[in-house]
Amino acid sequence: MTVPPTDPSGAPVRVALVDDQQLVRAGFRMVIDSQPDLEVALEAGDGAQALRLLADHRVDVVLMDVRMPHLDGLTATARLTAGADAPRVIVLTTFDLDEYVLEAIRSGASGFLLKDAPPEEMLTAIRTVHRGDAVIAPSSTRRLLEHLVTTLPADQPAPQHDALAALTEREREVLGLMARGRSNTEIAADLYVAEATVKTHVGRVLAKLGARDRVQAVVIAYETGLVRPGS
Repeated sequence: MTVPPTDPSGAPVRVALVDDQQLVRAGFRMVIDSQPDLEVALEAGDGAQALRLLADHRVDVVLMDVRMPHLDGLTATARLTAGADAPRVIVLTTFDLDEYVLEAIRSGASGFLLKDAPPEEMLTAIRTVHRGDAVIAPSSTRRLLEHLVTTLPADQPAPQHDALAALTEREREVLGLMARGRSNTEIAADLYVAEATVKTHVGRVLAKLGARDRVQAVVIAYETGLVRPGS
């Protein structure tokens, strides 16, 4: 079945692969280039090379490994997302790097993906992030996020976020459901409202929190104690 382009212009979504393992990049390229709506625009073997190439080449989504020589993926993500009109970044990780991935999300990444995820999950993540959403819905991502939060020092107090006070009761409820990995469709069913209404609530939550996307909003929900791991 042909997948329609996710870019409104009809052009394929341009993807950058940043990983120090050439075989990993080759495998990702094979999967991505097999899709009519996606294309690999460039590859880089470390964060420093990625920043140099991305300064001269526009891409929509970056798949960024964490552990790389010269410049790691966390630093590269922070520098990349600090720029104007920055591409979306999906951090590639394994469970043993969880605490670092949370820092990447704080630095502006739009989601994270396990390196051994099925190809279909990777393709979905790229399309989801390009649409302006974030990779947060799958249950595996929720479990990973909960694990990330529990790796924070036990004596570290939950940071305060003044914007939480600006949320209405319904908006806090929607944020709580987002943090539990519920999609807009599932939230609509949970609250017995139209999906369009949920999208409006989500948009207001992101605006009031100053969050770039759902991932950053969900991190705020966990860090402020609005939602607790395992709840």
